[in-house]
Amino acid sequence: MNTSKENILVAGANGTTGKKIVSYLKESQYYNPVAMVRKEEQREQFKIQDIDTVLGDLEEDLSHVVKGIDKVIFAAGSGGKTGPEKTTAVDQEGAKGLIDVSKNAGIKKFVMLSSINADKPESGGELQHYLEAKKNADDHLKKSGLLYSIVRPGTLKDEEGTRKINAAHKVEHGKISRDDVAYTLVHVLNDDIAQNAVFEITEGEERIEDAIKQF
Repeated sequence: MNTSKENILVAGANGTTGKKIVSYLKESQYYNPVAMVRKEEQREQFKIQDIDTVLGDLEEDLSHVVKGIDKVIFAAGSGGKTGPEKTTAVDQEGAKGLIDVSKNAGIKKFVMLSSINADKPESGGELQHYLEAKKNADDHLKKSGLLYSIVRPGTLKDEEGTRKINAAHKVEHGKISRDDVAYTLVHVLNDDIAQNAVFEITEGEERIEDAIKQF
């Protein structure tokens, strides 16, 4: 791993948003991405880009994945599209497990990719169970004692990002590109930005760098 840059563990690195996060970290002059993947065959795509990897399963022991790590971005999850058992196992218990080992390892900041309306799961309709899992994970992080940022994006879309968002403690509803979500998550890794903050983001008109300074 790199010693001149902060090593950033990306849980969910093999996902659509996770890959974008890893890419932005790779471009950064401050961070070195460490892609956490579940399967050996998922490592090759990162290795050919000279990106560090670590094998880790959110449903198993995770104590080894935080060795040599400075900060963590949790971008794993079911998106609410799998069954409730898997949502609980990954989005809730997997996140809580990674938070716990991060706390024990002295991780300097934990950035959580959550979901809009995770503060009121009952409003989520068919996504209620998913939002409950995200809320429980968020609450666990808040109580952990770790320095954290919890980012709750609106409905994710696959369009190219604009680098502009609407950010507030409560946005209610809206869409946002995965690209802009990834860009936001990387920017809140900064120690001085969004310290112990929870906020929602959708597409908007304010530059990401400016929008997140308020938290």
